[in-house]
Amino acid sequence: MGKASILTVLKVLMVLISTGWISLWLLKPTNFWTRKWKGAEASAQDTVFGYYGLDFAVYTFPVIALAMIGLVYLNLQPWEHRSRQVRSSAAAFSNPLVISKLIGILSSVEILAVFLFTLFLAWTFYKRISQDFKKLTPVESLKLDLWQLKYLRVATRFGLLAEACLTLLLLPILRGLAVFRILGIRFEASVRYHIWLGTAMICFATFHGASTLFIWGISHNILDEITKWQRTGRIYLAGEITLVTGLIMWITSLPQIRRKRFEIFYYIHHLYIIFIVFFLLHAGDRHFYMIFPGIFLFGIDKLLRIIQSRPETYILSARLYPCKAVELILPKDSGLRYTPTSVIFLKIPSISNFQWHSFSITSSSTIDNHRMSVIVKCDGRWTSSLYDMIQAGLDTNADQMKCIPVAIEGPYGPSSMIFLRYDSLLLVAGGIGITPFLSILHEIAAAQSSCRGRIPSRMHLIYVVKKSQDIGLLNSVSSLLQNQPSQKWHLKLEVFVTQEKQSGATVGEILSETSQVQTVHLGTKGPIYAIHGPESLLRITALAGIASIVFFVFVICFNNIFVPSEKKSVHSLKVALSSKNKAPKEKSPSWVADILIISSFIISLACTTLVAIILRWRKVKKEIPLVSQREEKVKELGSTETKGAVEEHEVHFGGRPNLEDVFSKFLNETDGSNIGVLVCGPESLKRAVASLCQQKSQWFNIRDQKKKPYLSFHALNFTL
Repeated sequence: MGKASILTVLKVLMVLISTGWISLWLLKPTNFWTRKWKGAEASAQDTVFGYYGLDFAVYTFPVIALAMIGLVYLNLQPWEHRSRQVRSSAAAFSNPLVISKLIGILSSVEILAVFLFTLFLAWTFYKRISQDFKKLTPVESLKLDLWQLKYLRVATRFGLLAEACLTLLLLPILRGLAVFRILGIRFEASVRYHIWLGTAMICFATFHGASTLFIWGISHNILDEITKWQRTGRIYLAGEITLVTGLIMWITSLPQIRRKRFEIFYYIHHLYIIFIVFFLLHAGDRHFYMIFPGIFLFGIDKLLRIIQSRPETYILSARLYPCKAVELILPKDSGLRYTPTSVIFLKIPSISNFQWHSFSITSSSTIDNHRMSVIVKCDGRWTSSLYDMIQAGLDTNADQMKCIPVAIEGPYGPSSMIFLRYDSLLLVAGGIGITPFLSILHEIAAAQSSCRGRIPSRMHLIYVVKKSQDIGLLNSVSSLLQNQPSQKWHLKLEVFVTQEKQSGATVGEILSETSQVQTVHLGTKGPIYAIHGPESLLRITALAGIASIVFFVFVICFNNIFVPSEKKSVHSLKVALSSKNKAPKEKSPSWVADILIISSFIISLACTTLVAIILRWRKVKKEIPLVSQREEKVKELGSTETKGAVEEHEVHFGGRPNLEDVFSKFLNETDGSNIGVLVCGPESLKRAVASLCQQKSQWFNIRDQKKKPYLSFHALNFTL
């Protein structure tokens, strides 16, 4: 069977699993499913698997299997696109449809997905509440009127809506086990889905909890109910702890706090462990299996990321730019390949033992076999500390050079080089947003020199900066800007300096003025461990499979040992009555099954961690020791002097670009081609570019389809 056939089979499997799991959730509120499911659980209870094995197999494992199959699919998928982007009306649905300052840039696919999910929530609520109203029964401990009883049922069903949001909450923030990568959605782009789901979940949960407290209050039973820890059924106190924890996490994740006090957001967000544990105690094991897929995958993903960041490595050298930016040169394993626009997460223990910050990679793995570089704009507390630390090294003797250990996660990026699909590229960058485009330019230059595949024939780079010294960040691609005649692709650069007024200066002259960077070669202690990146996709798939099997085995064993089945209880009752002895022991508390789930999950993670550590150590052991002397002598990127001005490139002072004129001119030059529009920078710049793509794209005019170009919009983001 060829690779194409295997890919087709895997794609069909993913579609079938997704369809089945979604159908399950649609059927779950119906009486038909309730009757069938109770019968299935009763039948499973007589087997060694029990209802817990059935719940795991039906509710949890399909999503895990989908992630595993998706990783195999991505592993077999070609890394490079050999053909141009195929024109289809389906591709147009990924372009921006709604552009708003409040909710951001939304495509047709995203709006459709939000609509369908909202429709699903409405369907679930309607079916549940209509069934509840038909068979209302008064609560013995609460003396409620009819309207109060109905309102209590409404509040209860809002809890189920929060549960549905929680089911999907953790899937968008997976990195190595990223389910959304199957759909071509990058991790940093899918984070906003996590924010949307979290906000919806908190809203539903707050209504659920506040309304329940309101009913308890008017029935004068609030003090009795609020502190109740039931032996069986819902544990109210656990639900209250869950709600309070969730509200604290949500409030501290608001943009006003997250952007200004990132440490508060980061530390408090680790309360998710308390949130998940008490949700399990409140909702019970049957409900927990429904939301368990995201938690299960997130637990594995988190542990693999921790293992990947060990052992720590060192910064080989750093380059200080006049614009208070620093370029870090890191050691990389020669076998590590990553796509342009990939990001890494970096932690420097000497600054903070807990803070991780994401940065876009500026180098190309095709060109640089033993190193990786990132550029950091130093305008925050953490980044300024890094800049001061490296600047202090300039005044230090070479023998006393300070070493800076770092921990690295990643790289994480797209599964393929999407920018090679297009005939032409229009790149729009603002400030430090130029960094992902540097890696694209390096990769295209490498593809041209090796005659590997097809590359865009025309590129136009729009770079918007505040000060002219920021142009120095283009130093690493200065040779590409000069060697236009020898290139098979045409690159034009337009720079807009918004806060300076000057005339007569060219791009070449400014690059020469701002290319006076200072290089610091940093010291090291002991062997230097290269960055190996995440485990291979097939290994991650195997580790997820091991964790699933271990959990399944242990949860069955624990339940058979510690939780007596109903069949055994009935038998012991008959024996006790016939022998006129005391009644059998009471049924085990409901929280016992919850503790068994937690224990099984911890054991499965421990086993998976052990296997992952062994695999990681074997990989690292092969490359010890690295020759640090060779790596310390890192040749300076962009050290080529800029000789003379490049007449075609333009620099404008004292204003922002007129993007509409830029787009119109570029479209006239590339008539009849597919154009990829990539933007990275402030949100206002992204919205402006998205709006122009929406206006200029002529996709829905079928008659002119062959004559007019199609603009495909991609917004890049490496900040969370």
